[in-house]
Amino acid sequence: MNLQLVFLGTGAWSPTAERGLAATMLVRGGEHILVDCGEGTQRQMMLATVGLRGLTTILVTHCHPDHVLGIPGLLATYSEARAEPLAVLGPPGLAELMEGFRPYHGDLAFPLEVAEVEPGGVIVRQGYRLRAVGTCHRVPSLAWLLVEDDRPGHLDAQRARERGVPEGPALGRLSRGEEVLLADGRRVTPDGLLGPRERGRRVLVTGDTRPCPDVAAAARGADVLVHEATFLDRDRTLARAAGHTTAREAAELAAAAGVRLLALTHMSHRYDVRDVLREARRVFPATIVPDDFDTVEIPLPEHGAPLHRPGGGRAR
Repeated sequence: MNLQLVFLGTGAWSPTAERGLAATMLVRGGEHILVDCGEGTQRQMMLATVGLRGLTTILVTHCHPDHVLGIPGLLATYSEARAEPLAVLGPPGLAELMEGFRPYHGDLAFPLEVAEVEPGGVIVRQGYRLRAVGTCHRVPSLAWLLVEDDRPGHLDAQRARERGVPEGPALGRLSRGEEVLLADGRRVTPDGLLGPRERGRRVLVTGDTRPCPDVAAAARGADVLVHEATFLDRDRTLARAAGHTTAREAAELAAAAGVRLLALTHMSHRYDVRDVLREARRVFPATIVPDDFDTVEIPLPEHGAPLHRPGGGRAR
């Protein structure tokens, strides 16, 4: 199953001509999960390959305006042409915020689930789970970790054939850990035919935060860590006061956690992006600073490293 990140908004505080406000889409198969929804996100979705269809969940990291003001407009747009339920999950304070948005989006023709999640909370879905990770900002805040279920190990096809399993769908069922019924009535189980279970993919997306132990622990072994880098290290005093992270600090966290790729977002217009990238890569070379509409393809671990595609999420 494909797993992809589409960066819809990578700027901080206020939009610029180049960068929209915080919004990152996780695409897993046909399901779209939006992390934060800054002002203008629905237009970014329309300009992107993801479009408006397929969205099942909005994950809010915190309730500051640059991360949530796109929600009422998006809901108003959906109210005209949507029947599928939509979940909005976030930290304490989300329910009050969503109630305040109600006059602006009006009545909705689809079920809307709003749920506040404490750090450590887990939402179990088909084939994966979402975990809320506590972060260190000036208001209640979360990072969101997507963890796929572990997969059955590699099938020893030759041994399966020796047990009488024919080529074709039966081998596929065994590779998924299922039992197979042969034409002669014998049952073949995957026992002894599959190698050790293989881990699922892991993607962690932070909102605004200082470097913190819970994020570092959740990022351990992640395929992709999307971390804010609002400041350069020369302004680390400002970063601490504002509850943000410098590019160097984010890179140090990624290096210690052993992530495969670090994507820095929440870019401030006060810096040249090349300086942000240079500072981080001195510590952690596997770092990118995506622009709006860049994508990262995340293959299964045995199939290679995450792949950054500049402009890969823009609709043609």
